[in-house]
Order: sequence, then C-alpha cells, then structure tokens
Amino acid sequence: MNVQFKKGALELCVLVLICKKDQYGYELAQNVSKHILIAEGTLYPLLRRLTKEQYLDTYMSPSREGPARKYYKLSEKGEKRMETLIEEWNQFTVSVNELVQSISRRGEA
Repeated sequence: MNVQFKKGALELCVLVLICKKDQYGYELAQNVSKHILIAEGTLYPLLRRLTKEQYLDTYMSPSREGPARKYYKLSEKGEKRMETLIEEWNQFTVSVNELVQSISRRGEA
C-alpha cells in the first residue's frame, strides 16, 4: 500500500481502534498491522501527538507479564475528532471512487 495513503489514514485507524477498546502501544501496533502494515516506530510519535492534542488520555495499568503498561483511552475531544475524520473519510472516498469509476464509464458515453 502506498505510504502516503497509510499516513493519511493512520490517525483515523488509531482513533477507531482505541474507541473500541483502551489499548497499550504494542497491542495497538499489532491491531493496526492487522489492517495496514506499519513500522512500530511510526505509531509512537502519533500517539504522543494525539495525547498532546488531548484526543487521547493515558493511564497506567499493572501487567502480569512485566512492568505496568501505559494505556491509551479516547477522550471526549478525541471522540469528536474521530467522528469528524470518519465523515471526512467517507466524503473523500466517495469522491475518489466516483473519479476512478469515471474511467470505466469513459467508453460508455
């Protein structure tokens, strides 16, 4: 998949996944990778930015497998951001799909 496509969609994917369930960084990286292939190092700067912009809240939780983990939780502001991004994504994909489909209709006119 094109790198620019991934960059454009990654914030939305992260917000949607965290909306479904609070997640720690590595868990989130694994879940994003089920849908789009990303380097783990790509995710952490985005998580820092989303936290700084108050779209995500964090909390520590004990782990049975080692030290406590930092979990990410969608804030109220983050939920609004996710809803806006979903709306923008839907508008964008409809427009692009119409344009792409116009190529196949070109011979029909």
